Amino acid sequence: MQNQQTIQGILSIAALVCLAAGWFNLFSPEINHILSGKIFYYLIGASFFFQAPLLSNKNFTYAMYAAALICIVGATLPEGSKFSVLKTIGLLGGILLSFTGKPKRS
Repeated sequence: MQNQQTIQGILSIAALVCLAAGWFNLFSPEINHILSGKIFYYLIGASFFFQAPLLSNKNFTYAMYAAALICIVGATLPEGSKFSVLKTIGLLGGILLSFTGKPKRS
């Protein structure tokens, strides 16, 4: 369980670094777009995948797997596609699930 949390944390930090690099235009426009528009969502989807088994409710676990899959599929679709909004929907769903599905500590 500790390894999953560590991997999930590393993936989340790497995703934030990709997002920041894209926002602050640290590289060429093409690289910035790939970092913040594609790799960010792949890393967040992977992070959700590793976070899913750590959730308290089994239904939240399945929903988190779905959010991870939606993030990754949405990032894979072409940018002009009307379904490319899926990556944002997966991101928002995963964030909501991560806040509501955390195990209670006593």
